[in-house]
Amino acid sequence: MAESRSLALHPLQGLVSYFEPSQELPAKVKERSPAILVMTDLRQQIAVTVEPNVSIDWALQRMKAAGVRLLFVVNSDKQVLGLITTTDIQGEKPLQFHQELHLRYEEIMVRDIMTPKSRLEVLLMDDVLRASVADIVTTLCTTGRRHALVLDDDPRTECPAIRGIFSVSQISKQLDQLIETTEVA
Repeated sequence: MAESRSLALHPLQGLVSYFEPSQELPAKVKERSPAILVMTDLRQQIAVTVEPNVSIDWALQRMKAAGVRLLFVVNSDKQVLGLITTTDIQGEKPLQFHQELHLRYEEIMVRDIMTPKSRLEVLLMDDVLRASVADIVTTLCTTGRRHALVLDDDPRTECPAIRGIFSVSQISKQLDQLIETTEVA
């Protein structure tokens, strides 16, 4: 401590924000590029979450504010219960729910239209590490999905955890080409 010095403290003034983790994805990739280059890695980017007991309108506003199209639905222990997408909220699900139960749009909760964990399928991180961008695009198109989740073992807990997300819109931007997926029944 003999060679140390005290740094000056300064008053915090004006409007101040704070840093948030940001994954800098490569601007452009090719179809044969490693798939990992187009995956949103949740070790570097905070997952945007929502609780099941909030309105779908609130969830949609959260998506817009965060600039995402998918939210993880989690409980108070941060365990994944399912997910909800903009397509879920703006598609047929709320209309069907409204017609069946005669609820107003504002009364429909995330839990009512989310995709529950029991219906989710994931890619394994080991497979992703050996895959190309084209492999991921083919997978998304074949399954008719706009997103794919990636599962890995969390070294902190030694339990499976969602490590990443592939998004058709993100991949389209990075490939600089439109990717169309058709929903598969």
